[in-house]
Amino acid sequence: MTFAGLYQLEATPEILRLLMGGLSEADTNWKPAPDRFSIAEALEHLSHAEGHCFRVQVQRMVEEENPETESYDTEAYIAAGQYAGRSAEDSFDHFEEQRELNVEYLRDLPDTVAGRMGIQPGLGTITVANLINEWALHDLGHIRQIAEIIRALKYYQAMGPIQSQYKLNP
Repeated sequence: MTFAGLYQLEATPEILRLLMGGLSEADTNWKPAPDRFSIAEALEHLSHAEGHCFRVQVQRMVEEENPETESYDTEAYIAAGQYAGRSAEDSFDHFEEQRELNVEYLRDLPDTVAGRMGIQPGLGTITVANLINEWALHDLGHIRQIAEIIRALKYYQAMGPIQSQYKLNP
């Protein structure tokens, strides 16, 4: 299958690996606020969603006629502690392994599956193409989130008076 989103899905692990270069365990566990992800939590979320959300939904839409897919309830997983207390490196390694398998799976699909449909509660009919674009958008949101944490943690404090020229939102 060929999608613009597929390129992003393939590139995400390398982008994250480059961003995380030189970070300590303390850096990856730093939370900008109690209700915000640390880098470790963001990576565990990506790993969990990789195995329990996107691939599962695409596969169901490819294999079944117009299935009703389950929504991925991030807030429920946060409340259950799914993302807390895990090593950033272990979460990233697991994410990377799953992503490699998922990209291979997507590449092997014929282009004709792009229009296959499913029903998502609260949204209605979606297509495989819609879902792959959401997957890529989701990646970019967490890449941005992790980059913003790194900006705040590693560089902002050392900028002195230049800080006034920037607004951060880690």
